[in-house]
Amino acid sequence: MIYLRQAGPKDLRAIMAIIQEARLFLANSGSDQWQGVYPAVADIEHDFEQAQGYVLVVDQVIAGYCALIPGEDPAYTQIKNGAWSNPNLDYIAIHRIALADAFRGRSLTRYLFTAIFSLMSAQGYRDFRVDTHPLNQVMQRVFEREGFIQKGLVEIEGERLAYQLELEK
Repeated sequence: MIYLRQAGPKDLRAIMAIIQEARLFLANSGSDQWQGVYPAVADIEHDFEQAQGYVLVVDQVIAGYCALIPGEDPAYTQIKNGAWSNPNLDYIAIHRIALADAFRGRSLTRYLFTAIFSLMSAQGYRDFRVDTHPLNQVMQRVFEREGFIQKGLVEIEGERLAYQLELEK
């Protein structure tokens, strides 16, 4: 069984272990993304406080994490070398996407994004935005496979490739 559920303080240890594994995965791929303190425990606890943290559960084990943040993301306000396809400020920014090493290579991001789109579209959201490091080719392929279109560059701990997906209305 695979499903997405809201995360809470009881999940913090598992989430931080997944983030640490993701840090090592990124470092080994040559990326400097997540090589500082971000995402820190405080970032995840803030996600809990705002009811924006979600875990992907596979056979009763937390396999992944993401934050789903509604409304204007200040980091996405300025985009260079491109533009968002609309001026909408009522979108979902998807941040802090990470999968546990034990679940890599199982195409679980397909389930993750299907669950995100289903959950958020039921709440009226049709516009989704994400970003990743230019060296994070794994996430670039995932975003493109899921239908996201690269729109330009945003500034988040350095330049990041910005992507957008709009669901049909």
